Amino acid sequence: MRDERGFTLLEVLVAFVIAALALGALYQGTLGGLLAARVSGQTQEAISRARSRLAEIGHGMPMRVGEQQGDDGGGYRWRVRIAPVATAPLARGDTATVARGPHAALYAVTIWIAWRGDGAREVRLDSEVVGTAPPPAP
Repeated sequence: MRDERGFTLLEVLVAFVIAALALGALYQGTLGGLLAARVSGQTQEAISRARSRLAEIGHGMPMRVGEQQGDDGGGYRWRVRIAPVATAPLARGDTATVARGPHAALYAVTIWIAWRGDGAREVRLDSEVVGTAPPPAP
C-alpha cells in the first residue's frame, strides 16, 4: 500500500458544505444588522420630527382643540391631537371679573409620526402644554 497524502472527494465536499453554512449564517446576520440600523435611524428621525412638532404648538401651529394631520416630507406623516385637561382663571378679584378675564389652560398633546419602511411604523409622543383659553361661557 502506498502512503497517500491529501483529501478525498468526500472530505472536500463536507468542507464546502460547512463553509457554505457558515457564509449563509454570516450573510443573514449582516442583513439583520443592516436592517436594524436602518430602522433605528428612521425611528430617531421620527422622534426628532415629533419633538419639532411639539415645539411648534402654540408658536408656529395654532393651539386648536381637536386633531390635525399632514405630510412631513421624506415619507413621514404627522398627526396631532390637542385636548383640554383643565382651566384656571388668571384674573383675581370678584366673581364677575374672574369669569370675564382670561384663563390659563392645560392641554394634553399627542403627536404621532408614521412612515413606511419594511411595514408601517409609528412613534408617539405624549406631553402637556400650557396655553390660554377663552373665558367660560356665562
